[in-house]
Amino acid sequence: MNKPIIYIDMDGVLADFGKAIKTHPKSNYLKYKDNPDNIHGIFANLEVVPGAKEAIHKLNQSNKYNLFVLTTAPWDNPTAWMHKRNWIEEHFGNIFHKKLIITHRKDLLIGDYLIDDRTANGAGNFKGTHLHFGWDYINNKFNNYPNWEAILDYFKLNG
Repeated sequence: MNKPIIYIDMDGVLADFGKAIKTHPKSNYLKYKDNPDNIHGIFANLEVVPGAKEAIHKLNQSNKYNLFVLTTAPWDNPTAWMHKRNWIEEHFGNIFHKKLIITHRKDLLIGDYLIDDRTANGAGNFKGTHLHFGWDYINNKFNNYPNWEAILDYFKLNG
């Protein structure tokens, strides 16, 4: 029996990219104002989003789902690709071993669920169920699934 596939975005879902933007010394540079993901090294030392580690372990240990990280990396910052891969291994061990997908077209992947904080890069056109996670910085409000507790509730793994 094939397990349902859950794709999990990295930035803003597993890794606290928003905090990194606010605290990185180069984030105020005019050069990076509109593209902070092009700051060299910004993806190397991100903090984990609260509750992410515990939730990923619960999803993994349930043995009900096939988990993948589905993220986008800036084309003009190739070290970000390496930093993202290293970050995943550092914080989640072997859970995502050879299960990291980097693409700018999330809508092309076939899966059951996508946990993502944005609708960009094809996430809004994902063919499965998009669990809109976290904080919406544009509209200044929480998305439908504000935190990992809400995600675990959705998958009936809380408690």
